[in-house]
Amino acid sequence: MDLLNTLVDKGLRRELPTREEALAVLATSDDDVLDVVAAAGKVRRHWFGRRVKLNYLVNLKSGLCPEDCSYCSQRLGSSTGILKYSWLKPDEASKAAAAGLAGGAKRVCLVASGRGPTDRDVDRVAGTIKAIKEQNEGVEVCACLGLLSDGQAERLREAGADAYNHNLNTSEGTYGDITTTHTYADRVDTVNKAHAAGLSACSGLIAGMGETDGDLVDVVFSLRELDPDSVPVNFLIPVEGTPLAKEWNLTPQRCLRILAMVRFVCPDVEVRIAGGREVHLRTMQPLALHLANSIFLGDYLTTEGQAGQADLEMIADAGFVVEGADEVTLPQHRAEVQGGGCGSHGAEGAGCGSHGAEGAGCGAHAGEGAGCGSVCGSHEGAAEAVTVPANEPRTDLVAVRRRGAGTDLAPNA
Repeated sequence: MDLLNTLVDKGLRRELPTREEALAVLATSDDDVLDVVAAAGKVRRHWFGRRVKLNYLVNLKSGLCPEDCSYCSQRLGSSTGILKYSWLKPDEASKAAAAGLAGGAKRVCLVASGRGPTDRDVDRVAGTIKAIKEQNEGVEVCACLGLLSDGQAERLREAGADAYNHNLNTSEGTYGDITTTHTYADRVDTVNKAHAAGLSACSGLIAGMGETDGDLVDVVFSLRELDPDSVPVNFLIPVEGTPLAKEWNLTPQRCLRILAMVRFVCPDVEVRIAGGREVHLRTMQPLALHLANSIFLGDYLTTEGQAGQADLEMIADAGFVVEGADEVTLPQHRAEVQGGGCGSHGAEGAGCGSHGAEGAGCGAHAGEGAGCGSVCGSHEGAAEAVTVPANEPRTDLVAVRRRGAGTDLAPNA
């Protein structure tokens, strides 16, 4: 297919595809999905080999959020029955992080619900970062706390944070249909604040909220312009009790096409399969490793993921290897910018596009499908056979997290 050959050549040169080419990837048929995966896989292997970076989420504060993000189980007025608790103490958060690191995770993502942190919250998270880094040499820490005020990104950087996550989630044109309590510009502004403070920026999207192909391409092109080092791709889990509970729009094949499109547009950036892979990719998860070079290990913020050991076995069986703590994730031309070990943003015209326009304005926390990864799900009763017609909603795969952070039970890692 000429389209795929062209996109591979552009990906190896870090050249931006046209909008029409990106749309054409999403429009390919299910019959061609393996060809699409094979082509994007060439770009992924060129820049990242067969390494898979493991990340681990710690939900520092669950629920109790004033924002109204339609996808989020932690939203204002949520009736989802998720765990709700206030801030974990530094030793509790460090203990939770240790479980993920013992399972092979290289980065710990510290997430808290809310519109954004107060200065006191930043001090609290700084203490948690210090506790984790003192006990785990070489660990990367990413904070995900919502909208940042002036100076807060710098304080997190001084406290030892390596990265900051804040997702765009959807296109600017449809953002108001998803959230009303903050704006798309607010989210862009926070990503720019992270960049300016020298933090490795992490920003991605949520697919499956009823958006068009054009919306998906728009948000990915916007991400390329912002030039984050990490792009989490979330697949919406329609959690009962949220406004989007009936939005079951994804098939495994569509998820693969979306990941391939993101890889072609952002060829040398850490593309992370975040929320929803167990629910929407299901048994086709191993194919997605040919497109993304990063996943979350174990559970998510408020929902359960598949067992951490199953993640490790999947990676090995698919012929990939877990990235070691001493390995630099990003290609050399990106990792050397600002001397970032986990990778600072690329130079002008390089990487996932040049650095975005100065200024611009997350309002919300990293909720389900937002933030530093979020929604995914798994089902502890997997031993029981479940017969579901093709393309029917897999509500049986969604389970609210009842273990790990905020509970007395051991985490899944």
